[in-house]
Amino acid sequence: MQTMAGAMSFVPDAELLQGLANELFKQEPQAQASQFQPKAETTGKLPVAPPAGVSGIDELEAGKVPAVPGPSTAASLPHFNMPALPGLALTDFTQTAALTGDTPFYFLAPQAPQAKAPAADNQPAQAAQGQPPILNSRFTLPPVQDLTFEDFTRPPNGAGNAALYFMDEAFRNAGVSADTRKQAGGGGEQLKDAFKQAREDVAPRQAQPAKLASAPGMFDVYSVRRDFPILQTRVHGKPLVWLDNGATSQKPQAVIDRLAHFYTHENSNVHRAAHTLAGRSTDAYEAAREKVRRFVNAGSTREIVWVRGATEGINLVAQTWGKRNLGSGDEILVTHLEHHANIVPWQMLCTQTGAKLCVAPVDNNGDILLQEFERLISPRTKLAAITAVSNALGTVTPLAQMIEIAHRHGVKVLVDGAQSVMHKRTDVKALDADWFVFSGHKVFAPTGIGAVYGKQELLDAAPPWQGGGNMIADVTFERTIYQPAPGRFEAGTGNIADAVGLGAAVDYLDSIGLENIQRHEHELMEYLLAGLRSLPVRILGEPKERAGVVSFVSTKLRPEEIGQALDREGIAVRAGHHCAQPILRRFGVEASVRPSLALYNTCEDIDALINALRRILK
Repeated sequence: MQTMAGAMSFVPDAELLQGLANELFKQEPQAQASQFQPKAETTGKLPVAPPAGVSGIDELEAGKVPAVPGPSTAASLPHFNMPALPGLALTDFTQTAALTGDTPFYFLAPQAPQAKAPAADNQPAQAAQGQPPILNSRFTLPPVQDLTFEDFTRPPNGAGNAALYFMDEAFRNAGVSADTRKQAGGGGEQLKDAFKQAREDVAPRQAQPAKLASAPGMFDVYSVRRDFPILQTRVHGKPLVWLDNGATSQKPQAVIDRLAHFYTHENSNVHRAAHTLAGRSTDAYEAAREKVRRFVNAGSTREIVWVRGATEGINLVAQTWGKRNLGSGDEILVTHLEHHANIVPWQMLCTQTGAKLCVAPVDNNGDILLQEFERLISPRTKLAAITAVSNALGTVTPLAQMIEIAHRHGVKVLVDGAQSVMHKRTDVKALDADWFVFSGHKVFAPTGIGAVYGKQELLDAAPPWQGGGNMIADVTFERTIYQPAPGRFEAGTGNIADAVGLGAAVDYLDSIGLENIQRHEHELMEYLLAGLRSLPVRILGEPKERAGVVSFVSTKLRPEEIGQALDREGIAVRAGHHCAQPILRRFGVEASVRPSLALYNTCEDIDALINALRRILK
């Protein structure tokens, strides 16, 4: 964890603390009693307990605080996963209660005899020894051996652990402005004013999952898992192991709650009325567009078009720009790795225009043959449509090189990002992609929503592909004037709530950090491949870089039989052709078994898969 010595301190009042704490805890599912076992391996330095009889809250509100005792070393600091308690209050936090693992700060509260205790069956052994209970919900305590007293910012006037210590970054994450944090450093009346301003800063914000620290090793997959209620489901009496993320991802509580909030408080059509709910709905809809813009680093929200998913996005480009710019004898270049959604729309366009579809091959590892890709570009090639990650093999394609090659020959490039956006950071500016499409349901958002990024000049030069309301500027019986992009491509009432849900999913991913996710999933993939190599199966392809998915076959059972047998064990994988028949046939098979990974998967999930396969294939 980054040392925060010298950072501007800020300590909120009890009301603000309670509000923030309740927002963090209110979505916590009830945990199993077996999770409450202490883990004694975590040791480190933490501030000592406050003086006896000092609560600290009244003193903080008055701007008067006691002196700071020196640091002490906790020889063994156990931590627990505790369930959320209704009506959680500030006094529920005790000396070593922590919100860490995916928050870069600790709550350290005074010993309070009147503090609420958890139910008897959840009571840690430590509380029975006369010490205050540790109420640590959601987040486990990471190793703190390198933390020192200086890592925590101190309250004004040298206040110590009579109240709470917060790292300054926590208040950046909570939305407290820099000016407010600076004002808090003055103590006294300024401190009171800062408390008031902080409440105003934080109140309008929607509840979001706490942010993960970005430092290596701070990713807590078990905390992440508790954000996904469906992972508590049992299938055939066994815990669900969801390894079908390449087909669709599960949804965090933050996304589910955002949809419920929209339909409860904001539901209205957008852009078409002056009443309050129309304003709320429009604001939420366009705010989600801005979140997607930032997510892929587009230059403007005018470059983001709402669609049902990557498939509709590819069809949109084919039937607008493609139909206008391709003619008889022109060529479209795809690769052997493509999903059917990045093959069939181009075949349809070729039938309509007389254009020709060309296919860039892969080697026996499943990697693109770049020399062949460039050799296939001719003076008649107008477009290259390429995947970022193969949905069948997991091959990560060398997008930057392929786009550079295509642009050097004057060829436009569409990127199918459906299998990449949940695994690694996307920067359409750095890639210089002309279009980039992805589906929301692959990135922890609802089904039926996705986005097309297109360079502004390309979108502006393309005709509409559907007609109706919302995409027009003016209509008479003689002619229609269309809206500029993106409106001209969004005829009729859009999927408003699910677009808002996609915005919430982007917020969720940002709160965790795609770099953390990529690192975690890379380690999982290595573990999965090692396990599969110990079994009597054939892994399809050995690409230089693989993300998210791996496919395999066995001579003992057909893929469908393996999938059904795994389902009886509560394990969900995809068995079939994965809408990628050409690449499977390149490897001599018609179907395969495809486990696919996401941020909430664990080594235990992979162990369950490998052990089940060992029994099934024996």
